[in-house]
Amino acid sequence: MSIVSRATPEMIEVAGRLAAAVFTGAIIGLNRELSHKPAGLKTHALVALGSSLMAVLGMHLAEAGSGHNADAASRVIQGLVSGIGFLGGGVILHTPDKVRGLTTAATVWLAACLGIACGLGAWVPVLIAGLLTLAVLIGGTAIEEFFERGQKTHKKGYGHSKDDTAGGSRSDSGDL
Repeated sequence: MSIVSRATPEMIEVAGRLAAAVFTGAIIGLNRELSHKPAGLKTHALVALGSSLMAVLGMHLAEAGSGHNADAASRVIQGLVSGIGFLGGGVILHTPDKVRGLTTAATVWLAACLGIACGLGAWVPVLIAGLLTLAVLIGGTAIEEFFERGQKTHKKGYGHSKDDTAGGSRSDSGDL
């Protein structure tokens, strides 16, 4: 008898939540991968999966006690949100003239949050936040490039030297 034929509704639901987290994280990671950023598809998918797993385990801990104990799940989520900040911090690079990696760090943190939401079965927020994430990553790049072109044209028109733009114009986000 195979494991598929013995699958319970609970096992199917947990598998769906974990798979949704991997899919959601992978979509965000693919955007970063295509932009040649340090944390790509696999990193985001694994962060989302791990977060989802911890959220599912937190719910099981809460249910294993006397009834639903939201405190157990809440503590798991709090630990994840702060712990992922350290992982995201690892991709931020600061040089004297610019900061790089902030958007990638933010997407790693967001992948964790989406993973938690998948683990909790909060499908509507996952869908909305996932779509908004892609809109910000894709649309935000286009908007930044539009304003950068305008800024370069404006500076050229007033006789500014090349040295006036040293350090780049995207020092706050740096990695879109």
